[in-house]
Amino acid sequence: MAEPKNEEFLDDIAAAEAEELAEEFAEISEEALELDALRAERDDFKDKFMRALADAENARKRGDRARRDAEQYGGSKLARDMLPVYDNMKRALEAATDEQKEVAGPLLEGVELTMRALKDVFQKHGMEVITPEVGDRFDPNVHEAMFEAPVPGTRAGDIIQVSAEGFMLHDRLLRPAQVGVSSTPAS
Repeated sequence: MAEPKNEEFLDDIAAAEAEELAEEFAEISEEALELDALRAERDDFKDKFMRALADAENARKRGDRARRDAEQYGGSKLARDMLPVYDNMKRALEAATDEQKEVAGPLLEGVELTMRALKDVFQKHGMEVITPEVGDRFDPNVHEAMFEAPVPGTRAGDIIQVSAEGFMLHDRLLRPAQVGVSSTPAS
């Protein structure tokens, strides 16, 4: 009869061990859930950090671009306002007759020197003069057609008159060259 007591004893030990294992498993399951929650929180913080880092980098790049644009194009309003001064000085020099050049030679020489200095300042600050010639092809990217007229011996789209020179500020058009364009159809 000793055997049934042994079996009961062994069953009690097995049940106790099973209960102990179940408690350990429950603890491990809780720790695993806690660990999963911590991993999810870590991943969320990592994602937010990476987004904030990317936003900061984009803001830095935008700031650099804005600074470069301000350096290059910040004076464009002043430059645009100076263009009529250039135009008037050029017209004055072109309008001077030989007789006026003899009488007012030093004055005209001073105007020429001032014009040269103005061109040097323009060049120093990245301004280029767009000087189309009669016979060049009209380019709407840098020319503004002031009028069209049929002129014999020309093709449609040929420049037939230059009213005013144009200007570029670095790679931007400050003012298009003002031109007259032939409308003569090809024969």
